[in-house]
Amino acid sequence: MTIGSISPFWRDSAPLILASKSAGRQLALLHSGVPFEAIPADVDERAIESRQEGADADSIASALARAKALAISVRGRLVLGADQVASCEGRIFGKPKDMREAEALLRFLSGRRHRLHSAIALARDGAVIFEAIEFADLTMRDLSDAFVAAYLVAVGDDALSTAGAYQIEGLGAQLFSKIEGDHWTIMGLPLLSLLEALRREGALLS
Repeated sequence: MTIGSISPFWRDSAPLILASKSAGRQLALLHSGVPFEAIPADVDERAIESRQEGADADSIASALARAKALAISVRGRLVLGADQVASCEGRIFGKPKDMREAEALLRFLSGRRHRLHSAIALARDGAVIFEAIEFADLTMRDLSDAFVAAYLVAVGDDALSTAGAYQIEGLGAQLFSKIEGDHWTIMGLPLLSLLEALRREGALLS
């Protein structure tokens, strides 16, 4: 299904393909006037991460974004892949694999400052034509055991869908004492860099 198909700014012959099911990324595109078709990429994120052993957080996030964009690449269409990882004190975190891992991650991040690395890759005809990575720094307040338990019950499996086990646009806002960085980057989509790339490609009105 194409979302936001009527836009006075869009100039490409077909809507952007978003290789993600992220509600936050879809909302960012919708509000910025970019029509898109959401086709989540079926890639093995754990396998991609394992092949990046020893790499830094930026490299891992970029590799995931590229893999998603290329997995959905369709002839003649612009495809956007995006991913995000978190880093803190030398450790790198992707999406928690289960609720136990989500709980352990929140306990580790409690009272600490961590960085979100948000990467995007734009592909056309099976080749990546643009990449960008941006970051934001977030300080998590000291969380009580009771709060962590209540939070995980409240958000359920949504805790497994994002790096850091939270969605800042929802109940995840209650986790933090300080946020430094672009809102869209925190949502997993460096939007301004993407819009500029789409303008250079002639897909958006300049």
